[in-house]
Amino acid sequence: MFKSVFAATAALSLSAGAAVAGPFINVEANASYPDGEYSSAVTDVHLGFEGTAGDVGYYIQGGPAFIHSEAADDTETELSGKVGVTYAATDSLGVYGELAAITNGEDEDGDEILDWGGKVGVKFDF
Repeated sequence: MFKSVFAATAALSLSAGAAVAGPFINVEANASYPDGEYSSAVTDVHLGFEGTAGDVGYYIQGGPAFIHSEAADDTETELSGKVGVTYAATDSLGVYGELAAITNGEDEDGDEILDWGGKVGVKFDF
């Protein structure tokens, strides 16, 4: 399912007369410090593509995610990915959204667990 979501998004973007700007590599590390103490970190190493379809910009990216847990002092490898869109509503107002997913092992039935996250926002330029 994880792969099909990203493939479908890419196909829809490209079928809408999109212009693909090209591939990119995005390396991003996010660390967690609850109560000021290091707890964990996730480092994504993604290959992605970005482009435009009319007034809408988009990107799709995915690859391995290295998850380090301080409690276990261990690093595990999972798969992660993101799809996002941007839209310039006016010259000074932009709207954006992103959907992200990461695998998280298997449940007791042997089915792959997939954790989802998302964000939406607006950006005002002065």
